[in-house]
Amino acid sequence: MPRVWWHCVWLEYNMMNSYFADLHIHVGMSESGRWVKIPTSRHLTVRSILQEAAQRKGMDIVGIVDALSPLVLDDIRQLIAEGELEPASSGGYIYRNSLLLILGAEVETREESGGLAHTLAFLPDIKSMTAFSAYMSRFIRNISLSSQNAHMPLKQLVGIAGSFDSLIVPAHVFTPHKSLYGVCCTRLTQILSEKELARLSAIELGLSADSDMADRIEELRSYTFITNSDAHSLDKIAREYNVFTMESLSFGEIAKTFSRTAGRKVQANYGLDPRLGKYHRTFCTICGFIDDNALMSSVCPRCGANSLVKGVFDRINEIGDFIEPNHPDHRPQYYYQIPLEFIPGLGKKLLAKLLAEFDTEMNILHYVTYNALVSVAGNKIADFIIRAREGTADITAGGGGVYGRVKM
Repeated sequence: MPRVWWHCVWLEYNMMNSYFADLHIHVGMSESGRWVKIPTSRHLTVRSILQEAAQRKGMDIVGIVDALSPLVLDDIRQLIAEGELEPASSGGYIYRNSLLLILGAEVETREESGGLAHTLAFLPDIKSMTAFSAYMSRFIRNISLSSQNAHMPLKQLVGIAGSFDSLIVPAHVFTPHKSLYGVCCTRLTQILSEKELARLSAIELGLSADSDMADRIEELRSYTFITNSDAHSLDKIAREYNVFTMESLSFGEIAKTFSRTAGRKVQANYGLDPRLGKYHRTFCTICGFIDDNALMSSVCPRCGANSLVKGVFDRINEIGDFIEPNHPDHRPQYYYQIPLEFIPGLGKKLLAKLLAEFDTEMNILHYVTYNALVSVAGNKIADFIIRAREGTADITAGGGGVYGRVKM
């Protein structure tokens, strides 16, 4: 079945195209066999990510967030030398005439409180990322490894990354480990000046949050929200993604999309129901107790251990300005969508059969009719796929590092 695209859509009297984008994918290992991101899959090389995203997932744009590593930059240079990647007109690289690769770095910072947070910085090309990597190596002890601590607060990183004209995106901002609202602050204004806040290009929500939850915090109203997979293995690519409305595939177009200029915008966010995220509810890491009552204590009422990890839902209840979401006019629809790998009974063999018939996961999740699904997978799996597409499956909430589950 030929791939079905959302392209060539008239929007605001301009010819614009719609693109599937996942901007947070890790590189596990270099082609030379050296680890880049631990722990991840050794199959997560730059080459395999591009192949998986383009051919199996059906993505149009991917962001690799470990390009600060010289090992990753060497692998990208090799792909350019082979003719697999070509520079896009205003930044980024086109893979086999079909997929845009943008280069990103995930950097860890530390606030005076001791809280750690991850932030993404995207740059337009190898030259600028190489210069950024060389500069950051003054602060990061092992620049070849991913997401290393830069031994600086976020405000310093924003100043440095801003001097390289990066697109700066705080990552998974509500998770209880290594995020701004999770462990560093209750308001960004506590750690960033007005000038520094203006340098932030977008906000990444993370797997355990959605725009309804994030728009309970007033200071986030002006920012564009994106949601990404944070993939640590090939099959996790595009478990969350966005639809960008842009004119063409390039880094410059993504910059306009984040700033919502000249008709560019995030058209939609597609993500897990937050209950499927690992950190949705407060959870005891010792006995598995899930807190449904928003306890303020860190002591587990079941086992007595000081081991409760505060969930995203409970954290936002604690710090939110609004009881209900207060969406700005520019906020797109957030669609709950369950990845195919979450569907009970949909094993690798049946998924391979579906992909052989319908080409990509994006086709299966967006375009293929119910009757066509039934013809390949049967009524039961077809029903689950439609429910996954519509976000209506029954779910048991996750927390404390344990994913939620889709019920049979």
